[in-house]
Amino acid sequence: MSCSKETIALITATDVVKATCNLKQFGKTLEEFDVEERSASLLFKESINVVIVQSLVTAFHPQEHSVVTENGDKYFYKKLCICTGGRPNIITKHPCVIGIRDTESVQQLKSRLSKARRVVIVGNGGIALELVYEMHGCQVLWAIKDDAIGNNFFDKGAATFFLPHLAPNLPVSKEKQTFMERTVQRMKYGIETVQNDKCETHNCSNPSQTGVALGPDWSSDLTLCGASSQVKTQTRVHVEYKCEVKRLFEPEEFKFRAQKESPLPWENSIDSSDWPVYIELSNEKIYGCDLIVSATGVIPSTQPFISCAPFNVADDGGLSVDSNMQTNIEDVYGAGDVCTACWDPAPYWFQMRLWSQARQMGLFAAQCMLAHFSNEKISLDFCFELFTHVTRFFGYKVVLLGRFNAQGLGNDYELLVRCTKGIEYVKVVLHRGRMCGAVLIGETDLEETFENLILNQMDLTAIKDLLLNPDIDIEDYFD
Repeated sequence: MSCSKETIALITATDVVKATCNLKQFGKTLEEFDVEERSASLLFKESINVVIVQSLVTAFHPQEHSVVTENGDKYFYKKLCICTGGRPNIITKHPCVIGIRDTESVQQLKSRLSKARRVVIVGNGGIALELVYEMHGCQVLWAIKDDAIGNNFFDKGAATFFLPHLAPNLPVSKEKQTFMERTVQRMKYGIETVQNDKCETHNCSNPSQTGVALGPDWSSDLTLCGASSQVKTQTRVHVEYKCEVKRLFEPEEFKFRAQKESPLPWENSIDSSDWPVYIELSNEKIYGCDLIVSATGVIPSTQPFISCAPFNVADDGGLSVDSNMQTNIEDVYGAGDVCTACWDPAPYWFQMRLWSQARQMGLFAAQCMLAHFSNEKISLDFCFELFTHVTRFFGYKVVLLGRFNAQGLGNDYELLVRCTKGIEYVKVVLHRGRMCGAVLIGETDLEETFENLILNQMDLTAIKDLLLNPDIDIEDYFD
């Protein structure tokens, strides 16, 4: 199939677009890639049927199949795909609050950070994790609503594995230190439910829906230096768990109310510095700072489309799309962060607003539009059979597979864990003897084997004691 005779118009606010490169596929659905900025006009220079329109869309007329740009030009379409992504979910509008979403906002952060003595980071997703790790030369206060770092991506065990790599001064409890210093070949977490006055224990969390437009390797070449120094070892990090932002105080209001700052662990006394803003958390603690980074996810960018047409919108604000990436508006499709998958998903797939899924959705949306252009039917792509995501945190390769945090499994599952301090963390989720999810941190070389085990749904009851035995080559075992 080909649309070489049709004109393809890419309407973009700037000439800079994100392109994937260095794609490595090492499984049926597993792939790793880099994202880099390129000039759209240069990227499609050899594509004679691609036209680049650098402008914002301000109006949408589905009845006449057209969109209108900010300079008043009207463009007619036969098929339209909305790929407007998401916008930062800023905690509040304030001159000292910055949201991180694209390269421009990162450069703004870099500039403002050079004068910052203390920075507050709010959020517990991928961007927050990388920022805390990469910042140096300033004090970092990290406020998260969960009881462990990285809750969107991994459990408390993996969070404990990462803590020593976050900052040298970050305290680790004796219990957590003991956990990290031992190699666990097999650790079962039995799930027990007892009625009435007995307790129910489980480790289930809902699938998280977060996402960013910077790409999975956005911080790899980034230097984030505060005002104190450019020596990374001088970074001081304090994490405030299970809290959210309650309010912000201007310096005048803070003094007028005679509020008191909360001490940080490394402070012997409170120095009433002339902070430009003060942040009060839901745990009643108050801290002064120079800058607040809001890294609390994104909101689908559905304007101006939903104001011009009766789109079906999902509960999370995304455009509802079916298994052919179609919205309820004729000939209009969606892909990436702007849309929400509203088809009946495969057992071990769910949506997270991540670059890996945005790429898959974009490719499949193009295939669907092309097929429908020729009145052909198309089945849901195989990449939606299993959730897979490959990224890096704190310098470690991280692979997430299937229901990696036992999402949606209730209380009927078992966990197998292997942890070697500073080297690897491996967690397998078993449901009725079959693998349904995994977290792999470090160079484990287990991802392709585990991907196959989840897809094949082999009964592992008889051999589960061998799965994480470091003395057994599990790949050869199943070959």
